[in-house]
Amino acid sequence: MLAAVMAAVLASAGCTAGDADGARAIAPQARPQPLQQGSAFMPPSLRAMQADELENPGMLWVARGSKLWQQAEGTDVRSCASCHGAVQSMRGAATRYPQVDRASGRLLNLEARIMQCRVERQKAPPLAWESEPLLALGAYVAFQSQGLPMRPSVEGAARPFFERGRERYHLRVGQMNLSCSQCHDASWGRQLGPETISQGHGTGYPVYRLEWQGAGSLQRRLRSCLSGVRAEMFPYGAEEHLELELYLAWRAEGLALEAPGVRR
Repeated sequence: MLAAVMAAVLASAGCTAGDADGARAIAPQARPQPLQQGSAFMPPSLRAMQADELENPGMLWVARGSKLWQQAEGTDVRSCASCHGAVQSMRGAATRYPQVDRASGRLLNLEARIMQCRVERQKAPPLAWESEPLLALGAYVAFQSQGLPMRPSVEGAARPFFERGRERYHLRVGQMNLSCSQCHDASWGRQLGPETISQGHGTGYPVYRLEWQGAGSLQRRLRSCLSGVRAEMFPYGAEEHLELELYLAWRAEGLALEAPGVRR
């Protein structure tokens, strides 16, 4: 069913699954114009739910994160607050991720940085990817930057990761032979079943998705997309995901961070 719907959408855009050119073909260096938040493609009821802190289910994870921020962990018996103080010190931090860790040379997203702090500073066991505590801490830290524009760095040590992410974004994969670009550059604004195809920005993550009945990370959504085009899914934390996250952050540069978002 999904294959038939996606094929119809691509056909209406002048594309086929094996043809990346269409009515709205975008150069690899370009961003969609005009840039629009993921929430712009949602029905008014969901936009209202996201905007209201009392109605937004993602705020439950923010509340859990606020408790974890103060909770001492590990053999060093430290909390996040022990090093960073009040969480307001994190304002602006989420807008700069993913970023390259200077000491290791690794590309880290916000969740990976939280785990690095937990292991190296608190001397505590790492949290599992997509676990409730990690989502809660990620939501709490990201919430501090809500409304601030995305401003990742793609120069210097980050450049090779960025270029691989850009290449992956335009690479057709899976049995359906589709790329991210074919949906989110060439076909945004069109209908895919009950959904309106967005520009593919990750500014709302972690998000609460109604279909998940819970919060989830951008990597969970990327894996869902790979599953949708019948491609091999990378494990959580894989460098392929992180590189793509960096490219997506660059595409969204200037858009305000919305986390925690709400999606259908």
